[in-house]
Amino acid sequence: MTTAMRHKAAPRTGVDWFLLVLKVVMFSVIGFGLFAFVLQQIDPNNWLAQQINDDATGLTADQFEGLIISGVSQGAMYGLIALGYSMVYGVLGFINFAHGEVFMVGAMTGMITSNKLLEAGAWESNFIASLLFIVMVAVVVSTLTAVVMERVAYRPLRGSPRLIPLITSIGISFFIQNVSVVLLGPGAKAYPDLPDWWTETQTIGFLEVQRTRLLVVVVAAVAMGALWYLVERTKTGKAMRAVAEDKEIASLMGINVNRIIVTTFAVGGAMAGVAGILWGIMFRSVVHTTGFLPGIKAFSAAVVGGIGNLGGAMAGGLTLGTAESVAPLLILEPLGVRGVSQLRDAVAFSALILVLLVKPTGLFGERLSADDRA
Repeated sequence: MTTAMRHKAAPRTGVDWFLLVLKVVMFSVIGFGLFAFVLQQIDPNNWLAQQINDDATGLTADQFEGLIISGVSQGAMYGLIALGYSMVYGVLGFINFAHGEVFMVGAMTGMITSNKLLEAGAWESNFIASLLFIVMVAVVVSTLTAVVMERVAYRPLRGSPRLIPLITSIGISFFIQNVSVVLLGPGAKAYPDLPDWWTETQTIGFLEVQRTRLLVVVVAAVAMGALWYLVERTKTGKAMRAVAEDKEIASLMGINVNRIIVTTFAVGGAMAGVAGILWGIMFRSVVHTTGFLPGIKAFSAAVVGGIGNLGGAMAGGLTLGTAESVAPLLILEPLGVRGVSQLRDAVAFSALILVLLVKPTGLFGERLSADDRA
């Protein structure tokens, strides 16, 4: 009997059986939830709804459209943050859990700058110019934060076991949160009110999209396009890919590895800064822990898309954002689950588990360095 045949005939372990049962349970819940949703849409008083969900009403086309738009805009912000996770992992091979706090710094910077512009009278009189200005300021501050983080905390640990910089990143995360508390206080801080015309809806084909959410999607698309051009079409991008593949060989080819790593952190920080501004504009409130949960979800988005895969990171963000927006009302509410609006986070992480059960390398596959593949 060959090795392949013996491997094929090997009995399932307890872990294998557990994962198989978990996969069957999750797909069964999703399938039954969708079945109940279809019946609910056909007749809210159908026999199944009478048994498990007396409050069944169904979703209108406008409500479903709103859920999709909300999920895509939320997912676009997750994707922007996830780009930083994927870039750093691709180059250094570890997850920078402090990246969520770089996002928070961008959001806080936007809050401070926008309120100063409001006091000066520029926020209302020239909103577009003010918005561009706070984006530039937030990008600069977030970029500097990421670069200082790399130089002070991570560069001295380069070459250490990966667990050490991973733990260090968690410590940096708490440090930045506490610095924010010391400087700005623990309470939530509000962005100024947006002009009335900016909160109106914009008709695009058959869609009615709030201009704020449209801005999020457009900016995310532009940022992703700019990043793609940087990585795929410039010398710096080629150097990034070479360092991600093999740092030692890249160094022998004359590439300044330290400079490329700093550039990687800087670009990831800039993306996080843009996401921070979009978050503040959309939700208009930030606190020192603002970066924690979006950061964790963005990391999950990077894993869903395929860690180290930039296109996958954005796709993973859109997938996660759409899932947490749509699934509670599409699957859980028809099953009679109460308070589904409070289960968005659980749905997002369930989507992560489901993707990993089906395709452990993510939707678009991982992109690993030579050391990681060895």
